[in-house]
Amino acid sequence: MSIETAVWSRRPQTGVRIVDAHAHAGPYSLFFIPEAGPEAMVRVMDRCGVAHAVLSSHLAIQLDATEGNERTAEIVRGAPDRFTGYLTVNPWQDPVGELGRWGDDPCFGGIKLHPDLHDYPLTGRRYAPVWEFAQRTGCPVLTHSYDGSPYNDLGQVEEVAARHPGATILAGHAGATPLGFDLAIEAAQRQPGLILEVCGSFNSGPDIVRMVSEVGAGRVVYGSDFPFIDLRMSLGRVIFSGLAEEDRAAVLGGTMTRLLQWRSGLER
Repeated sequence: MSIETAVWSRRPQTGVRIVDAHAHAGPYSLFFIPEAGPEAMVRVMDRCGVAHAVLSSHLAIQLDATEGNERTAEIVRGAPDRFTGYLTVNPWQDPVGELGRWGDDPCFGGIKLHPDLHDYPLTGRRYAPVWEFAQRTGCPVLTHSYDGSPYNDLGQVEEVAARHPGATILAGHAGATPLGFDLAIEAAQRQPGLILEVCGSFNSGPDIVRMVSEVGAGRVVYGSDFPFIDLRMSLGRVIFSGLAEEDRAAVLGGTMTRLLQWRSGLER
């Protein structure tokens, strides 16, 4: 059975373990997101054959990292087979304290940065504890990236990757725009620790194929921004992109599964 047939027949027994590398949960203050709780998310994941999602709460990335990280941990504790958490670090809200509180907690398999929402440049010194932790432990860091942003454009993403060659950095949205995709590919070609994560409103199957062809399937991961963006649309772009089966398996979950193995004993 092909993966296309399996997904649309709700039978994910394909040998491909799909891992969503970029998800969220809970309400968002700027607009309404329907069915944003973990139970509803699992129902959609089951329909689409998605085994696992790595998420941060909307509260954590926007208003309150401390309470939001607690909510992320609660979601993971309730369904550890379906979710792993991103520890959100807000540079204005005690980064050292949040890393100290949660850094050893197996609920969290990565760190999430959102410089645009936090009004602080990715290159700023307040993020220094994050890069120290990432280099010391191998914990992957997902950062928002957007071409033209004053806080996290591709130049800043590349600068951080060059400064910290031992860190694994996921460029969320891979720059987000067609020009951003070009710049993200070029940055990843120069910086081996940089991974391109493909969720967003502007990319397409051919964009994903180009990323894989130019930086390799081991450097591109599927993410949806679910439930902020519909998981089904994001997943369909990869499934029907025309990638070779081996490459598609890596993008859909193989690479992210490998990146989550940094924590000894972490099993998802």
